Amino acid sequence: MKQALLFFTGILLTFLVKAQEYPHPMPAYQPTPENLKSREEFEDMKFGMFIHWGIYSTLADGEWVMHTKKIPYSNYKRVADFFYPQQFNAKEWVALAKAAGMKYITITSRHHDGFSMFKTAASPYNIVEGSPYGKDPLKELSDECKREGIRLHFYYSLLDWGRPDYGFDKAIVNSAPENTNWESYISFMKAQLKELLTNYSSIGGIWFDGHWQRPTANWHYDEIYNLIHQLSPKTLIGNNHHISTIPGEDFQMFEKDLPGENKSGYSEGSAVGSLPLETCETMNNSWGFNINDTKYKTVKQLVHYMVNAAGRNANFLLNVGPMPNGKIQPEFTDTLKSVGVWMKKYGESIYGTKGNVIAPQDWGVITAKDKRIFVHVLKIPGQNYLFVPGLNKKILAAHNMDDRSALKFKQQEKGLFIYFKEMPTDVIDYIIELKTE
Repeated sequence: MKQALLFFTGILLTFLVKAQEYPHPMPAYQPTPENLKSREEFEDMKFGMFIHWGIYSTLADGEWVMHTKKIPYSNYKRVADFFYPQQFNAKEWVALAKAAGMKYITITSRHHDGFSMFKTAASPYNIVEGSPYGKDPLKELSDECKREGIRLHFYYSLLDWGRPDYGFDKAIVNSAPENTNWESYISFMKAQLKELLTNYSSIGGIWFDGHWQRPTANWHYDEIYNLIHQLSPKTLIGNNHHISTIPGEDFQMFEKDLPGENKSGYSEGSAVGSLPLETCETMNNSWGFNINDTKYKTVKQLVHYMVNAAGRNANFLLNVGPMPNGKIQPEFTDTLKSVGVWMKKYGESIYGTKGNVIAPQDWGVITAKDKRIFVHVLKIPGQNYLFVPGLNKKILAAHNMDDRSALKFKQQEKGLFIYFKEMPTDVIDYIIELKTE
């Protein structure tokens, strides 16, 4: 993931090159029936856990610490020598995700520092061979996810700060880094992706990141995407490239932004498409463990983000950055459990729903499922009624989802008026359930 400071060489290209599309030809893509089914299931999940974890966690300053602190790669690699997450427990992580109401997990298999958090024959720079821990945590997590019915996705970095065949500081000439064995790097990635898709339980998705560092390069997505779809037709492909979707992709993600917004500055060239949508956000301001970052978001803020995502027909991927010992810090676990309490009570208004019923309103959003419409009031209106524009389905009844009390309403051609005596101000989300014809 990218930091707030985007003034480094290469990252500036994201803004200097206003790329709206991938500049290299891609073959037409026809998803298989298995893939289409996976898309439907993914779209219904609505809530997932993002995990940024690697040797950078040891330095407790975020996942970009090597780059932000200008640590030479030869020195940074020594961190692997004392990375020993003795308290890692896959059961605890999966149990926490389930307690929070999350349906899938996306974890960093390899971040921009190039260290692989799984057993790989493609490079000795991995947690099994290159650290005293000597075990594969992703295998344990994969097995536990399978047991508990949680879908597992792998984040995979296209960008590598250290490998010579990536050539991080090299200019792009003729679609490849100058004086660099780019074909070797592509082959390395394909070898690792094959391992991830064949050595673990069924993988729900591959979450690519790092394209934005060299947007004009030929990443050979035709080969990479085809490899993934051939090896595992059910596996979905997403790419955090900050441009419009590319043929071969199965879902579209937005970094620290709701679909259709660009508050983070990362979504300028990324028009909302027709694929399943996902937005990701942090619980403080950091992706990887950062001991100085105490700007924790509240339960209310996180629930509002999730509701706003669902109202735009998007999943919410909420990040945790485990500590180097393998534990997830209590500030995160406590909040996630509280979110889970809310989801247990109101999850039917989120899971399996469709958004974009109407455009988001100042007061909130709408989700819908079967013959029910859920009106999520996130901002209390200043009058004793709520106006819902553009509903074209006949409304038969309206009630408060909390106590099931009936609410008066009036449906007109321009929209629906819902009346109430007093709307409580101390709720996270005042939900009105409408029954339709």
